[in-house]
Amino acid sequence: MKEGPLPLQDVMEHIAPSIPVQVTYSWFAMAVLLVLAIMARMSLKKGAPTGVQNIFEVVFEGLDGYIEEIMGPEGKHYFALIASLFLFILVCNLQGLVPGFDSPTANINTTAALALVSFTATHYIGLRRHGVGYVKHFMGPMWGLAPLMFPIEVISHFARVLSLTFRLFGNMVAKHKLLLVLALLAPYIAPVPILGLGLLVAFVQAGVFTLLTMLYLAGSIEEAHIGGSHGEHH
Repeated sequence: MKEGPLPLQDVMEHIAPSIPVQVTYSWFAMAVLLVLAIMARMSLKKGAPTGVQNIFEVVFEGLDGYIEEIMGPEGKHYFALIASLFLFILVCNLQGLVPGFDSPTANINTTAALALVSFTATHYIGLRRHGVGYVKHFMGPMWGLAPLMFPIEVISHFARVLSLTFRLFGNMVAKHKLLLVLALLAPYIAPVPILGLGLLVAFVQAGVFTLLTMLYLAGSIEEAHIGGSHGEHH
């Protein structure tokens, strides 16, 4: 874990000492996903899936159903983005449970970068989908309230970046510190329950970040309706 030696970072310090530890382990997470993807591609079969292919099919089928449930059929167009975020965050979270490895998502720079990806993708997709009409999403339910609602909506959308950043970062740091304290208090009893708790937190936090991204995307692709006093803003 983080308080112990980090062999991979020790190697990187000899090669490129200026590279931060979270970047090194983020690259490692990407390398793990790339290797697993290549292994799955090489083992593709028309019959019953086996090995890595079987794991990926279960994960992707689950994500596909989850995306359709949250975003509807439109969500399938953004499967690559959502699945990439989920898998990357999950692998980063799980790394913190392996002795000698660090969790990049326990560093605020990593979670901020992920939040910016979610934020940028949300508004890019909204603009591409609706063009200039996307601004209606920031005007509120009535044109008369638009001057008041516009700055409030803009602030709330930028606040999403802070929310995504600190939610993932805070939970991963809290998990790590909790596991460390419990391991010190009961080193011979706690390890298995502790690892189980860490595994649960890793999956839950990856799922929460992905869920919020899907909700933001769903809001950006739907039509905004502005009417009179009885208008609705979806």
